[in-house]
Amino acid sequence: MYEDDEGFLYPVVDKEKCIDCGLCEIVCPCQNDSKKKRTNFLDIYAIKNKNEKIRMQSSSGGVFTLLAEEVIKKGGVVFGACFSDDWEVKHHYTESIEGLAAFRGSKYVQSYIGTSYQKVESFLKQGRIVMFTGTPCQVAALKRYLRREYDNLLTVDFICHGVPSPKIWRIYLNKAVTDYCDTQSSLTSSCKKCLQSVEFRSKIKSWKNYRYRMVFSKITKNGKEIMFAYSSLFSENVYMRMFLSGLILRPSCYECPSKAGKSGSDITIGDFWGVENVVPQFDDDKGISLLLMNNSRFMPLLSEVHSRFESLKLPVDIICKYNKSFLFSAKEPLERNRFFLLLYKGDDFFSFGQLVWKKNGKVNLISKVNRFCIWLKKLVS
Repeated sequence: MYEDDEGFLYPVVDKEKCIDCGLCEIVCPCQNDSKKKRTNFLDIYAIKNKNEKIRMQSSSGGVFTLLAEEVIKKGGVVFGACFSDDWEVKHHYTESIEGLAAFRGSKYVQSYIGTSYQKVESFLKQGRIVMFTGTPCQVAALKRYLRREYDNLLTVDFICHGVPSPKIWRIYLNKAVTDYCDTQSSLTSSCKKCLQSVEFRSKIKSWKNYRYRMVFSKITKNGKEIMFAYSSLFSENVYMRMFLSGLILRPSCYECPSKAGKSGSDITIGDFWGVENVVPQFDDDKGISLLLMNNSRFMPLLSEVHSRFESLKLPVDIICKYNKSFLFSAKEPLERNRFFLLLYKGDDFFSFGQLVWKKNGKVNLISKVNRFCIWLKKLVS
């Protein structure tokens, strides 16, 4: 796998070792689009974890942790995306409940799969339950890699807007950390090592108007450790603006072959956007998960954790009305080629990304309207 100029990994064939078996083409999700969209679901639920601490650490209602904890208790293994020591996003696995914390929360960067598929297969052949969580295309790729069904494999994908470039993330993080630390006059210069956490979807203020947040721990010149944070509303953060506008997504995301349930996952999870319009009595602005049961294979697992969550059964049309990313790919911005040309030339592509957001700032407008509605509701009550 080699990184191109945009920062995305692509497979490159070593022709000296290739035996022309064609297997890589047979299992490629992009070259084998099933065209079969899911039009029916076993059940659709709105769910919130009763454990408030876990729910606040999660992007929405904390349903991932509910399922994953039960798999671990049965002696299973859970795969998900986490940050590496240098804040790259990669897929990894855990065999402990404590290890699930690293997988909680959205990470808006394409994760590095590495040897995860091989490890999944190894655990499955040992007879252990494996829960694999990833984007729809990652789940589809895993299933094609395995080339057979396993009764002990639980696949969970999520409603996906698209995956941003790891290269853009590296550049942004280096710039953001350096810029912020430079404002702390009492601190030394090795700032990236003091970064303690990154939250793309912090609920410190609100779930619907989430914030991008970084927390630092630093030793001052006097030997005293201090904690400080950088936080901004998602619609005011340059990285989130570039992501939500679709500017920095992988090219295949604009024609995703795994949308609309075509990944073959057992369960699909996501944010229950629109909950305030559908079941306002269930909405506390702390995060509500949407859960789609795509088949009955793991319905018993959901039943086993039923006492640990609150839920409401929902009509199917909720998906089409409030979660269009389940059905439709992100639209490619007209300015995308120019953006990456600026990146290649070393020009200020961040400023250009800001201009694109302001030009196409529908999300920003919606955010302001939502904040006004929330304020008005509190005022009336």
